[in-house]
Amino acid sequence: MDMELAREESLGDGETEEMDRLTPAGTSHRETHMYRTHFPGMVRKKAYIFDGLGQYYIKEWDLAEGRGREFCWYHVELPKGNQKLAQSAQYLIDVLCPPLKLQDILSLVSNGPFCGHVDGALVFRVNSHGPPASNFTFRIAARVTENSVITVSLGRVPRLGFSPMGQSLLSEIPSVESPTHHRGEQKEGSGIVIREHVLEFLLTMNHTEEADNPVPESVSNLVVHIIDTHVDHLQDVVTKLEIELDSVELELDKGGFALKKQMMDDRRFPKMHLNLQRLLQVIAHGEQVFPRVKEKCALKPWFAVEDINSIDELIGQLRRLKENVGFIANRVTAIQAGLDSWQAEQINRKLYYLSFLSIIFLPLSIITGVFGMNVGGVPWTGQKDPALKDGFRNVMFLCLAMLLMVLLCFVFPALYTRVAAWQRRRAMRRSWSLNRRSFLKRTLGVQEREGYLRI
Repeated sequence: MDMELAREESLGDGETEEMDRLTPAGTSHRETHMYRTHFPGMVRKKAYIFDGLGQYYIKEWDLAEGRGREFCWYHVELPKGNQKLAQSAQYLIDVLCPPLKLQDILSLVSNGPFCGHVDGALVFRVNSHGPPASNFTFRIAARVTENSVITVSLGRVPRLGFSPMGQSLLSEIPSVESPTHHRGEQKEGSGIVIREHVLEFLLTMNHTEEADNPVPESVSNLVVHIIDTHVDHLQDVVTKLEIELDSVELELDKGGFALKKQMMDDRRFPKMHLNLQRLLQVIAHGEQVFPRVKEKCALKPWFAVEDINSIDELIGQLRRLKENVGFIANRVTAIQAGLDSWQAEQINRKLYYLSFLSIIFLPLSIITGVFGMNVGGVPWTGQKDPALKDGFRNVMFLCLAMLLMVLLCFVFPALYTRVAAWQRRRAMRRSWSLNRRSFLKRTLGVQEREGYLRI
Protein backbone atom coordinates (compact mmCIF):
# COMPACT_ATOMS: atom_id res chain seq x y z
CA MET A 1 0.00 0.00 0.00
CA ASP A 2 2.82 2.41 0.87
CA MET A 3 4.61 1.61 -2.37
CA GLU A 4 1.44 2.26 -4.36
CA LEU A 5 1.02 5.64 -2.66
CA ALA A 6 4.66 6.49 -3.36
CA ARG A 7 4.19 5.50 -6.98
CA GLU A 8 1.08 7.68 -7.24
CA GLU A 9 2.93 10.63 -5.69
CA SER A 10 5.81 10.19 -8.11
CA LEU A 11 3.36 10.29 -10.99
CA GLY A 12 1.60 13.41 -9.65
CA ASP A 13 2.22 17.02 -10.48
CA GLY A 14 5.64 18.05 -9.18
CA GLU A 15 8.49 20.37 -9.79
CA THR A 16 9.87 20.29 -13.34
CA GLU A 17 13.63 20.38 -13.62
CA GLU A 18 15.27 20.86 -17.00
CA MET A 19 18.84 19.76 -17.56
CA ASP A 20 21.02 20.56 -20.54
CA ARG A 21 22.69 17.62 -22.22
CA LEU A 22 25.89 19.04 -23.67
CA THR A 23 27.42 17.55 -26.78
CA PRO A 24 31.09 17.67 -27.79
CA ALA A 25 30.20 20.12 -30.55
CA GLY A 26 28.70 22.53 -28.05
CA THR A 27 25.03 21.96 -29.01
CA SER A 28 22.47 21.20 -26.33
CA HIS A 29 19.25 19.20 -26.14
CA ARG A 30 16.46 19.74 -23.61
CA GLU A 31 15.30 16.78 -21.57
CA THR A 32 12.54 17.12 -19.00
CA HIS A 33 12.05 14.85 -16.06
CA MET A 34 8.90 15.00 -13.92
CA TYR A 35 9.25 14.12 -10.25
CA ARG A 36 7.96 15.22 -6.90
CA THR A 37 10.22 16.14 -3.99
CA HIS A 38 9.41 16.84 -0.37
CA PHE A 39 12.29 19.34 0.03
CA PRO A 40 12.47 21.35 -3.19
CA GLY A 41 15.55 23.53 -3.50
CA MET A 42 17.19 22.30 -0.28
CA VAL A 43 20.01 20.37 -1.99
CA ARG A 44 21.98 20.96 -5.16
CA LYS A 45 22.30 18.09 -7.60
CA LYS A 46 24.60 17.42 -10.52
CA ALA A 47 24.44 14.49 -12.90
CA TYR A 48 27.05 13.64 -15.53
CA ILE A 49 27.54 10.80 -17.98
CA PHE A 50 30.99 10.05 -19.39
CA ASP A 51 31.54 8.14 -22.63
CA GLY A 52 34.94 6.77 -21.58
CA LEU A 53 36.66 8.60 -24.45
CA GLY A 54 37.26 11.97 -22.76
CA GLN A 55 33.82 13.53 -23.27
CA TYR A 56 31.05 14.16 -20.78
CA TYR A 57 27.41 15.23 -20.89
CA ILE A 58 25.01 16.67 -18.35
CA LYS A 59 22.15 14.21 -17.92
CA GLU A 60 18.86 13.99 -16.09
CA TRP A 61 18.68 12.86 -12.47
CA ASP A 62 17.56 9.25 -12.88
CA LEU A 63 20.31 7.44 -10.85
CA ALA A 64 20.78 4.98 -13.71
CA GLU A 65 24.12 3.25 -14.29
CA GLY A 66 26.13 3.47 -17.47
CA ARG A 67 26.43 0.77 -20.12
CA GLY A 68 29.60 -0.55 -21.68
CA ARG A 69 32.35 2.04 -21.37
CA GLU A 70 29.92 4.70 -20.22
CA PHE A 71 29.65 5.54 -16.52
CA CYS A 72 27.54 8.04 -14.60
CA TRP A 73 28.23 10.37 -11.71
CA TYR A 74 25.57 11.79 -9.41
CA HIS A 75 26.57 14.39 -6.85
CA VAL A 76 24.46 15.76 -3.99
CA GLU A 77 25.50 18.95 -2.20
CA LEU A 78 23.98 19.28 1.27
CA PRO A 79 23.41 22.81 2.62
CA LYS A 80 25.83 24.24 5.19
CA GLY A 81 23.26 25.14 7.81
CA ASN A 82 22.39 24.26 11.37
CA GLN A 83 20.28 21.27 10.44
CA LYS A 84 20.59 18.03 12.37
CA LEU A 85 22.13 14.88 10.96
CA ALA A 86 18.70 13.27 10.70
CA GLN A 87 17.54 16.18 8.54
CA SER A 88 20.48 15.62 6.19
CA ALA A 89 19.52 11.94 6.00
CA GLN A 90 15.98 12.95 5.02
CA TYR A 91 17.38 15.13 2.24
CA LEU A 92 19.34 12.16 0.87
CA ILE A 93 16.37 9.84 1.15
CA ASP A 94 14.34 12.37 -0.84
CA VAL A 95 16.78 12.51 -3.77
CA LEU A 96 18.46 9.06 -3.72
CA CYS A 97 15.65 6.66 -2.82
CA PRO A 98 14.88 4.64 -4.82
CA PRO A 99 17.09 2.89 -5.91
CA LEU A 100 19.29 3.29 -2.80
CA LYS A 101 18.30 1.58 0.41
CA LEU A 102 18.36 2.85 3.97
CA GLN A 103 21.70 1.19 4.71
CA ASP A 104 23.22 3.05 1.75
CA ILE A 105 21.87 6.38 3.05
CA LEU A 106 23.19 5.75 6.55
CA SER A 107 26.60 4.76 5.25
CA LEU A 108 26.83 8.03 3.29
CA VAL A 109 25.52 10.48 5.89
CA SER A 110 26.88 9.14 9.19
CA ASN A 111 29.76 10.87 10.95
CA GLY A 112 33.27 9.50 11.26
CA PRO A 113 35.56 7.61 8.87
CA PHE A 114 34.32 4.52 7.01
CA CYS A 115 35.42 2.31 4.15
CA GLY A 116 33.71 -0.93 3.21
CA HIS A 117 31.27 -2.69 0.93
CA VAL A 118 27.56 -1.96 1.36
CA ASP A 119 25.11 -3.93 -0.76
CA GLY A 120 27.87 -4.84 -3.24
CA ALA A 121 29.15 -1.27 -3.71
CA LEU A 122 32.33 0.27 -2.32
CA VAL A 123 31.41 3.06 0.12
CA PHE A 124 33.87 5.39 1.80
CA ARG A 125 33.32 8.59 3.73
CA VAL A 126 35.36 11.24 5.54
CA ASN A 127 32.69 12.98 7.61
CA SER A 128 33.96 15.06 10.52
CA HIS A 129 32.02 15.88 13.64
CA GLY A 130 31.03 19.45 14.32
CA PRO A 131 28.37 21.99 13.38
CA PRO A 132 27.54 21.83 9.66
CA ALA A 133 27.66 25.63 9.38
CA SER A 134 31.34 25.73 10.38
CA ASN A 135 33.98 26.28 7.71
CA PHE A 136 36.09 23.58 9.39
CA THR A 137 33.51 20.81 9.17
CA PHE A 138 34.16 18.65 6.09
CA ARG A 139 32.01 15.82 4.83
CA ILE A 140 32.60 13.87 1.64
CA ALA A 141 31.21 10.40 0.94
CA ALA A 142 31.13 8.24 -2.17
CA ARG A 143 29.38 5.08 -3.34
CA VAL A 144 31.34 3.45 -6.17
CA THR A 145 30.29 0.70 -8.55
CA GLU A 146 31.72 -0.38 -11.88
CA ASN A 147 29.54 1.98 -13.93
CA SER A 148 28.33 4.67 -11.53
CA VAL A 149 29.50 6.90 -8.69
CA ILE A 150 27.29 8.69 -6.18
CA THR A 151 28.90 11.36 -4.00
CA VAL A 152 27.60 13.49 -1.15
CA SER A 153 29.35 16.61 0.15
CA LEU A 154 28.60 19.25 2.76
CA GLY A 155 28.57 22.55 0.92
CA ARG A 156 30.46 23.27 -2.26
CA VAL A 157 33.78 21.55 -2.91
CA PRO A 158 35.99 23.64 -5.24
CA ARG A 159 36.85 22.06 -8.60
CA LEU A 160 34.69 19.00 -7.94
CA GLY A 161 32.37 19.47 -10.92
CA PHE A 162 33.02 20.03 -14.60
CA SER A 163 32.28 22.96 -16.90
CA PRO A 164 32.86 23.58 -20.62
CA MET A 165 36.37 24.38 -21.79
CA GLY A 166 37.33 27.95 -22.56
CA GLN A 167 35.44 29.43 -19.59
CA SER A 168 38.34 29.38 -17.13
CA LEU A 169 39.63 32.68 -15.80
CA LEU A 170 43.09 31.18 -15.34
CA SER A 171 43.46 30.69 -19.10
CA GLU A 172 42.96 34.41 -19.80
CA ILE A 173 45.78 36.92 -20.37
CA PRO A 174 45.69 39.29 -17.39
CA SER A 175 46.16 43.03 -17.43
CA VAL A 176 46.98 45.58 -14.73
CA GLU A 177 44.07 47.78 -13.68
CA SER A 178 44.70 51.41 -14.61
CA PRO A 179 43.56 54.29 -12.36
CA THR A 180 41.69 55.77 -15.33
CA HIS A 181 40.18 52.40 -16.22
CA HIS A 182 36.39 52.62 -15.85
CA ARG A 183 34.38 49.75 -14.45
CA GLY A 184 33.50 47.24 -17.12
CA GLU A 185 35.77 48.87 -19.70
CA GLN A 186 38.37 46.67 -21.37
CA LYS A 187 40.81 47.75 -24.02
CA GLU A 188 41.13 45.57 -27.08
CA GLY A 189 44.26 43.47 -27.03
CA SER A 190 45.21 44.49 -23.51
CA GLY A 191 43.81 41.38 -21.82
CA ILE A 192 41.26 40.97 -19.06
CA VAL A 193 41.62 43.21 -16.00
CA ILE A 194 42.05 41.24 -12.75
CA ARG A 195 41.04 43.26 -9.73
CA GLU A 196 42.83 43.13 -6.40
CA HIS A 197 40.13 41.21 -4.49
CA VAL A 198 40.02 38.60 -7.26
CA LEU A 199 43.78 38.16 -7.02
CA GLU A 200 43.54 37.75 -3.25
CA PHE A 201 40.99 34.99 -3.78
CA LEU A 202 43.05 33.26 -6.47
CA LEU A 203 46.15 33.30 -4.25
CA THR A 204 44.34 31.09 -1.74
CA MET A 205 43.64 28.46 -4.42
CA ASN A 206 46.05 25.57 -4.84
CA HIS A 207 44.32 24.13 -7.88
CA THR A 208 42.79 25.00 -11.22
CA GLU A 209 39.16 25.76 -12.00
CA GLU A 210 36.44 23.36 -13.08
CA ALA A 211 36.95 24.21 -16.75
CA ASP A 212 40.55 22.98 -16.53
CA ASN A 213 39.67 19.60 -15.00
CA PRO A 214 40.74 16.65 -17.15
CA VAL A 215 37.69 14.62 -18.06
CA PRO A 216 37.93 11.12 -16.50
CA GLU A 217 37.89 8.20 -18.88
CA SER A 218 37.06 5.57 -16.27
CA VAL A 219 35.51 5.19 -12.83
CA SER A 220 38.99 4.90 -11.31
CA ASN A 221 39.92 8.30 -12.79
CA LEU A 222 36.75 9.75 -11.27
CA VAL A 223 37.51 8.32 -7.80
CA VAL A 224 41.01 9.84 -7.92
CA HIS A 225 39.45 13.16 -8.98
CA ILE A 226 37.06 13.12 -5.99
CA ILE A 227 39.85 12.39 -3.49
CA ASP A 228 42.11 14.97 -5.16
CA THR A 229 39.52 17.73 -4.87
CA HIS A 230 38.97 16.88 -1.20
CA VAL A 231 42.69 17.20 -0.48
CA ASP A 232 42.83 20.46 -2.47
CA HIS A 233 39.90 21.79 -0.44
CA LEU A 234 41.79 21.08 2.79
CA GLN A 235 44.90 22.72 1.34
CA ASP A 236 42.89 25.84 0.48
CA VAL A 237 41.66 26.13 4.06
CA VAL A 238 45.21 25.71 5.40
CA THR A 239 46.48 28.40 3.02
CA LYS A 240 43.78 30.83 4.17
CA LEU A 241 44.73 30.11 7.79
CA GLU A 242 48.38 30.85 7.06
CA ILE A 243 47.51 34.16 5.35
CA GLU A 244 45.20 35.12 8.24
CA LEU A 245 47.86 34.21 10.80
CA ASP A 246 50.49 36.30 8.98
CA SER A 247 48.18 39.33 8.95
CA VAL A 248 47.38 38.88 12.65
CA GLU A 249 51.07 38.72 13.55
CA LEU A 250 51.65 41.92 11.57
CA GLU A 251 48.77 43.62 13.38
CA LEU A 252 50.17 42.51 16.75
CA ASP A 253 53.58 43.96 15.88
CA LYS A 254 52.01 47.31 14.95
CA GLY A 255 49.14 47.34 17.43
CA GLY A 256 49.09 48.49 21.02
CA PHE A 257 47.16 47.87 24.19
CA ALA A 258 43.68 48.21 22.65
CA LEU A 259 44.30 45.64 19.88
CA LYS A 260 45.78 43.06 22.22
CA LYS A 261 42.96 43.58 24.70
CA GLN A 262 40.40 43.13 21.92
CA MET A 263 42.02 39.86 20.79
CA MET A 264 42.05 38.58 24.34
CA ASP A 265 38.38 39.45 24.82
CA ASP A 266 37.38 37.86 21.50
CA ARG A 267 39.34 34.67 22.31
CA ARG A 268 40.58 34.76 18.74
CA PHE A 269 43.51 32.39 19.12
CA PRO A 270 41.75 29.76 21.25
CA LYS A 271 39.03 29.64 18.59
CA MET A 272 41.67 29.35 15.87
CA HIS A 273 43.35 26.55 17.80
CA LEU A 274 40.01 24.73 18.08
CA ASN A 275 39.47 25.04 14.33
CA LEU A 276 42.95 23.64 13.72
CA GLN A 277 42.12 20.65 15.90
CA ARG A 278 38.99 20.04 13.83
CA LEU A 279 41.08 20.28 10.68
CA LEU A 280 43.58 17.79 12.09
CA GLN A 281 40.69 15.44 12.83
CA VAL A 282 39.53 15.60 9.20
CA ILE A 283 43.06 14.88 7.98
CA ALA A 284 43.38 11.98 10.43
CA HIS A 285 40.12 10.53 9.07
CA GLY A 286 41.54 10.79 5.57
CA GLU A 287 44.71 8.99 6.67
CA GLN A 288 42.54 6.16 7.97
CA VAL A 289 40.13 5.90 5.02
CA PHE A 290 42.18 6.48 1.85
CA PRO A 291 44.75 3.69 2.42
CA ARG A 292 41.84 1.27 2.87
CA VAL A 293 40.26 2.66 -0.29
CA LYS A 294 43.51 1.98 -2.13
CA GLU A 295 43.64 -1.59 -0.82
CA LYS A 296 40.05 -2.35 -1.77
CA CYS A 297 40.31 -0.68 -5.19
CA ALA A 298 43.47 -2.66 -5.96
CA LEU A 299 41.30 -5.81 -5.86
CA LYS A 300 38.92 -4.43 -8.48
CA PRO A 301 39.71 -5.55 -12.03
CA TRP A 302 38.30 -2.32 -13.49
CA PHE A 303 40.48 -0.05 -11.33
CA ALA A 304 43.63 1.09 -13.17
CA VAL A 305 47.08 0.61 -11.65
CA GLU A 306 48.14 4.20 -12.33
CA ASP A 307 45.12 5.42 -10.38
CA ILE A 308 46.23 3.26 -7.43
CA ASN A 309 49.57 5.08 -7.57
CA SER A 310 47.75 8.41 -7.74
CA ILE A 311 45.82 7.59 -4.56
CA ASP A 312 49.11 6.69 -2.89
CA GLU A 313 50.53 10.11 -3.84
CA LEU A 314 47.45 11.84 -2.44
CA ILE A 315 47.90 9.97 0.83
CA GLY A 316 51.47 11.29 1.02
CA GLN A 317 50.24 14.80 0.26
CA LEU A 318 47.69 14.45 3.06
CA ARG A 319 50.43 13.48 5.53
CA ARG A 320 52.53 16.48 4.54
CA LEU A 321 49.46 18.65 4.98
CA LYS A 322 49.06 17.26 8.50
CA GLU A 323 52.61 18.31 9.33
CA ASN A 324 51.92 21.81 7.99
CA VAL A 325 48.80 22.11 10.14
CA GLY A 326 50.88 21.03 13.14
CA PHE A 327 53.34 23.85 12.44
CA ILE A 328 50.47 26.36 12.25
CA ALA A 329 49.09 25.06 15.54
CA ASN A 330 52.50 25.61 17.14
CA ARG A 331 52.54 29.19 15.84
CA VAL A 332 49.08 29.84 17.26
CA THR A 333 50.16 28.38 20.60
CA ALA A 334 53.26 30.60 20.65
CA ILE A 335 51.22 33.74 19.88
CA GLN A 336 48.67 32.84 22.54
CA ALA A 337 51.48 32.26 25.04
CA GLY A 338 52.87 35.71 24.19
CA LEU A 339 49.45 37.31 24.77
CA ASP A 340 49.06 35.43 28.05
CA SER A 341 52.47 36.68 29.14
CA TRP A 342 51.51 40.23 28.17
CA GLN A 343 48.27 39.96 30.14
CA ALA A 344 50.11 38.61 33.19
CA GLU A 345 52.56 41.49 32.92
CA GLN A 346 49.70 44.00 32.84
CA ILE A 347 48.14 42.41 35.91
CA ASN A 348 51.48 42.36 37.75
CA ARG A 349 52.04 46.03 36.93
CA LYS A 350 48.63 46.99 38.31
CA LEU A 351 49.28 44.93 41.45
CA TYR A 352 52.65 46.66 41.83
CA TYR A 353 51.01 50.08 41.71
CA LEU A 354 48.40 48.96 44.22
CA SER A 355 51.08 47.57 46.53
CA PHE A 356 53.09 50.78 46.26
CA LEU A 357 50.08 52.86 47.23
CA SER A 358 49.38 50.50 50.13
CA ILE A 359 52.93 50.83 51.40
CA ILE A 360 52.71 54.63 51.21
CA PHE A 361 49.39 54.99 53.00
CA LEU A 362 49.84 52.23 55.56
CA PRO A 363 52.37 54.19 57.77
CA LEU A 364 50.29 57.33 57.35
CA SER A 365 47.19 55.52 58.51
CA ILE A 366 49.11 54.17 61.53
CA ILE A 367 50.26 57.66 62.53
CA THR A 368 46.83 59.20 62.10
CA GLY A 369 45.33 56.31 64.04
CA VAL A 370 47.75 56.82 66.92
CA PHE A 371 47.12 60.53 67.18
CA GLY A 372 43.40 60.01 66.82
CA MET A 373 43.09 57.85 69.92
CA ASN A 374 40.73 59.25 72.58
CA VAL A 375 43.04 58.61 75.56
CA GLY A 376 45.15 60.86 77.73
CA GLY A 377 48.86 61.42 77.32
CA VAL A 378 48.85 61.74 73.55
CA PRO A 379 51.28 64.59 72.63
CA TRP A 380 50.02 67.69 70.84
CA THR A 381 46.38 66.96 71.53
CA GLY A 382 45.70 69.91 73.82
CA GLN A 383 43.75 72.16 71.51
CA LYS A 384 43.60 75.15 74.00
CA ASP A 385 47.23 75.09 75.19
CA PRO A 386 49.22 77.90 73.44
CA ALA A 387 52.46 75.90 73.80
CA LEU A 388 51.04 73.09 71.69
CA LYS A 389 49.35 75.10 68.96
CA ASP A 390 51.75 73.72 66.31
CA GLY A 391 50.86 70.08 67.00
CA PHE A 392 49.06 69.51 63.68
CA ARG A 393 52.03 70.87 61.73
CA ASN A 394 54.39 68.64 63.68
CA VAL A 395 52.22 65.62 62.87
CA MET A 396 52.35 66.52 59.15
CA PHE A 397 56.15 66.76 59.36
CA LEU A 398 56.28 63.39 61.02
CA CYS A 399 54.10 61.89 58.27
CA LEU A 400 56.37 63.44 55.63
CA ALA A 401 59.47 62.04 57.33
CA MET A 402 57.87 58.60 57.42
CA LEU A 403 56.98 58.89 53.69
CA LEU A 404 60.57 59.86 52.84
CA MET A 405 61.83 56.88 54.80
CA VAL A 406 59.55 54.53 52.83
CA LEU A 407 60.68 56.03 49.54
CA LEU A 408 64.30 55.67 50.64
CA CYS A 409 63.69 51.99 51.26
CA PHE A 410 62.58 51.67 47.61
CA VAL A 411 65.42 53.77 46.25
CA PHE A 412 68.18 52.30 48.41
CA PRO A 413 68.60 48.98 46.46
CA ALA A 414 69.00 50.79 43.14
CA LEU A 415 71.30 53.35 44.73
CA TYR A 416 73.38 50.62 46.33
CA THR A 417 73.65 48.80 42.96
CA ARG A 418 74.86 51.95 41.23
CA VAL A 419 77.45 52.68 43.96
CA ALA A 420 78.72 49.09 43.89
CA ALA A 421 79.04 49.16 40.09
CA TRP A 422 80.92 52.47 40.28
CA GLN A 423 83.32 51.02 42.82
CA ARG A 424 83.95 47.94 40.65
CA ARG A 425 84.65 50.07 37.58
CA ARG A 426 87.01 52.27 39.60
CA ALA A 427 88.90 49.23 40.94
CA MET A 428 89.18 47.78 37.42
CA ARG A 429 90.56 51.05 36.01
CA ARG A 430 93.02 51.28 38.88
CA SER A 431 94.18 47.69 38.40
CA TRP A 432 94.52 48.20 34.63
CA SER A 433 96.60 51.38 35.21
CA LEU A 434 98.97 49.57 37.58
CA ASN A 435 99.36 46.61 35.23
CA ARG A 436 100.06 48.94 32.29
CA ARG A 437 102.74 50.82 34.20
CA SER A 438 104.38 47.57 35.25
CA PHE A 439 104.28 46.22 31.68
CA LEU A 440 105.79 49.40 30.21
CA LYS A 441 108.49 49.41 32.85
CA ARG A 442 109.47 45.81 32.11
CA THR A 443 109.34 46.41 28.36
CA LEU A 444 111.59 49.47 28.46
CA GLY A 445 114.08 47.66 30.70
CA VAL A 446 114.31 44.71 28.34
CA GLN A 447 114.76 46.92 25.27
CA GLU A 448 117.55 48.85 26.99
CA ARG A 449 119.38 45.64 27.92
CA GLU A 450 118.97 43.39 24.90
CA GLY A 451 117.42 45.51 22.14
CA TYR A 452 114.42 43.23 21.60
CA LEU A 453 111.34 42.05 23.46
CA ARG A 454 111.43 38.53 24.76
CA ILE A 455 108.16 36.61 24.31
